[in-house]
Amino acid sequence: MKQEITNRLASLRAFMRDKGIAAFIVPSTDPHSGEYVPAHWESRKWISGFTGSAGTVVVTADKAGLWTDSRYFLQAADQLQDTGIELFKDRLPETPSIPQWLGSVLETGCKVGIDGWVNTTADAESLKAYLHTYGLQLVAVEDPFRTLWTDRPSLPLNPPFVLPLRYAGVSCRDKIGQIREEIHRNGADGILISALDEIAWTLNLRGSDVHCNPVFVSYLLVTDYACTLYILPEKLTPEIADYLKENDIQTKPYENVEADLNTYAGKCLQLSADTNYALYETASVATRVVRAESPVLYLKSIKNETEINGFREAMKRDGVAMVKFLIWLKEAVKSGKETELTIDNRLYEFRAEQRDFKGISFDTIAGYQEHGAIVHYEATEDTAVTLHPEGLLLLDSGAQYLDGTTDITRTIVLGALTDEQKLDYTLVLKGFIQLSMAEFPYGTCGTQLDVLARQFMWKAGINYGHGTGHGVGHFLNVHEGPHQFRMNHVPALLLPGMTVTNEPGIYRSNKHGVRTENTMLIVRSKETEFGDFYKFEPLTLCPIDKEAILTEMMSPEETNWLNDYHALVYEQLSPMLGSDEQAWLKEATAPLK
Repeated sequence: MKQEITNRLASLRAFMRDKGIAAFIVPSTDPHSGEYVPAHWESRKWISGFTGSAGTVVVTADKAGLWTDSRYFLQAADQLQDTGIELFKDRLPETPSIPQWLGSVLETGCKVGIDGWVNTTADAESLKAYLHTYGLQLVAVEDPFRTLWTDRPSLPLNPPFVLPLRYAGVSCRDKIGQIREEIHRNGADGILISALDEIAWTLNLRGSDVHCNPVFVSYLLVTDYACTLYILPEKLTPEIADYLKENDIQTKPYENVEADLNTYAGKCLQLSADTNYALYETASVATRVVRAESPVLYLKSIKNETEINGFREAMKRDGVAMVKFLIWLKEAVKSGKETELTIDNRLYEFRAEQRDFKGISFDTIAGYQEHGAIVHYEATEDTAVTLHPEGLLLLDSGAQYLDGTTDITRTIVLGALTDEQKLDYTLVLKGFIQLSMAEFPYGTCGTQLDVLARQFMWKAGINYGHGTGHGVGHFLNVHEGPHQFRMNHVPALLLPGMTVTNEPGIYRSNKHGVRTENTMLIVRSKETEFGDFYKFEPLTLCPIDKEAILTEMMSPEETNWLNDYHALVYEQLSPMLGSDEQAWLKEATAPLK
């Protein structure tokens, strides 16, 4: 594989020489700004061999680098070894930015190439400005992988399917009406929606074009006079064609979107900064463009009552699957035959037994002992280790159900623990509970609450490099914006109806990892003379392992929260379990002593 990467880099460098560019930048995205992309657009993975979901490769005539974040430092270091690609640990003070690095290795006046179709407008413009300060020029060139990647996967041809109104809650006609109202406020008479989850939500359609994300490759142009879905014609089944026709949505071939933007007949088109650079430039030539966030971003993130009730029901069934799994796991590890892969398969089976199950929402992270320190570890046949009745298992998993998406992490005690493991487990739990208990006024963003989860770790000189929480889609992408819990500033407000995860962690390289995660719903708390206040309702229903808790470190308030949460778990899940399972859950959720 290492030799293949070397050969691929050589072919890209030949392309660069032919185009007169001194460097080429390969991001992880696709024309739809997706976090997870169809195999057709996994060019960064192809050119580097690095399989993480986030990262950017930069290639010059004699050097190459990969920038990725702390979730993937260990994985990237291993996968890039002997490829000639240097690892740059993004967001560390000593790590140069991509423009800084290019400024140091290229001569003034050199051209840096990108494929405008897989770079957002915001990223391209920012890159262009920073490169200019180093005397470098950004140019958009054709996709080099169209010819270099000879066995490149084709565009996915999976047909979408209708999500019935009993799950969606609001018709696509009403959603399109809401979108039109929003863009009128910005003086626009049309909007191009390119984010796949936004299109799926708007049309009440789902698909299977992206691994674990129920979306389908397309664009959606909504104007005052029409609504057009750009999609590969082969994907349109008679049922979908009839559904779209019934809702006055016309269809055109996927590749026609560029030509139609080039001849846009309206007076003003709204585009977001996340629109790919190629289409943004095309539209800007043809008409006046107003740049603004897609209205679907907030419309989708604030769940309607049907979606909220769906989440609650999906979480119950997912909780039942988790309880059945935990009962099985605690006994199974004693055999010495279970591995990180076999337990993943067993958890899938428990979930698949549940009503409306449609697959997993992301690849399961099952990290035993030192593998738990790899934040986005994914076991393979080569890396999977055997579990033993000792230490910690970090298990981060989730499922897609027709009525909701789940995301849960539990760090599970398999046997004897070290004092350090118990300390880390308790510090994580305390931060998790403090954030769970938060009450906050209107106008609060996730950055303002993030410290609640980190405060006890910081006092101990400990931190983690990832965000503390993200939104969760409704039978959609498990990572959903615009709101997050993060150290770096994310201004999106936290509003009632939003779902958000709470997942602090501690990771000690070559030792262990600890993370506890629930998905929560933002609900109204109270109204005072100082305005509206909100709080979090736990959606995830699953016991939190008590064996690792240093009880003397827990405050009475934290202990009461945990006991109340466990009482809720037992109340909601026990009616759906057998008598032996109820007895196990009764003990697992008994008050903390």
